[in-house]
Amino acid sequence: MPDTANTARVAMFGLGGTIAMTSTASGGVTPTLTAADLLDAVPGLADSSVTLDVHDFRRAPGASLDFADILALVEAINEAFTGGADGVVVTQGTDTLEETSFLADLHYAGDKPVVFTGAMRNPTMAGADGPANLLAALRTAASPDVRGQGVLVVLADEIHAARRVRKTHSTSGSTFQSPNGGPLGYVVEGTPRLLNRLPSRLLVPKPNPAIASARVGLATITMGDQGELLQNLGERVDGLVIAAMGAGHVPDRLVEPLEKLAVRMPVVLASRTGAGPVLTATYGFPGSERDLVSRGLIPAGFLDPLKARLLLHAALAAGADRPTIGAAFAFAGGSGEPNPWPWTASKGAPDVAAADA
Repeated sequence: MPDTANTARVAMFGLGGTIAMTSTASGGVTPTLTAADLLDAVPGLADSSVTLDVHDFRRAPGASLDFADILALVEAINEAFTGGADGVVVTQGTDTLEETSFLADLHYAGDKPVVFTGAMRNPTMAGADGPANLLAALRTAASPDVRGQGVLVVLADEIHAARRVRKTHSTSGSTFQSPNGGPLGYVVEGTPRLLNRLPSRLLVPKPNPAIASARVGLATITMGDQGELLQNLGERVDGLVIAAMGAGHVPDRLVEPLEKLAVRMPVVLASRTGAGPVLTATYGFPGSERDLVSRGLIPAGFLDPLKARLLLHAALAAGADRPTIGAAFAFAGGSGEPNPWPWTASKGAPDVAAADA
């Protein structure tokens, strides 16, 4: 029997995804299970010191989740904490989990744990990993030892920071990795244990309702690229992330188009490699990171292109100007001073006007 005197209260939000999928008559699987259904499949849950508030928030594949879904989720998470929850677990599809968790992390300002999880093997398969991942996530969300780390991602008994984690394999159960820094810790014998902690958090105010929805593009640069994807982008998007080669390099023929785009909108320079930072002062040839930064592109630091796009979108939607966007990437990318960014957890999340004052 659980120890009711030391029971943690956890709110669980089900969004669908592989973890909630069952077979259809026409073939394949689709998300049909409720959040309560998922809990019923978790062995040992009744013996844990956790009481649950269960919410069927969405029932969709991960690929179909959008900005509006996650912003609404953050509002619901805040309401759950106001109502007395000690932690939150979110179950969803893994296709976008590295993105949704980071977007939530940018907007969730609280100290209590928020843990995203999912599954790589659906419930109809032998060795389905959903129940184990869900139990590990619930135990992590219930633990006071993981407070202050923002949004976490827990799969395969590993605890990752949302701002670092990536999906690195299409089918492997160990697909979620943090190439820059590794996992924060592990769930060992049912107990979350952090081996390291994030030194700081980045927060962005929620979107300004007076601003039209931000449009942010992502262009991956490849060998022999002629810049077809860059044509007419200035009229279609409000910001752009370039997934460049190596440490931040593009073919020399793309320098002029990128410089013109950087005059019209914020253009962020990230690396397509999957790990390591964009440099700023090493290479000097046309199209090098040093050349592109001198022409107005904003280096993403250690942020990968997917996360760079989300940060740029969130900053634009909040009404941030270019200096503020530059400060955001210096902070989030790990290349700035210790506290150059106005929207840190210790200072709260003021509106953009207050931050710019």
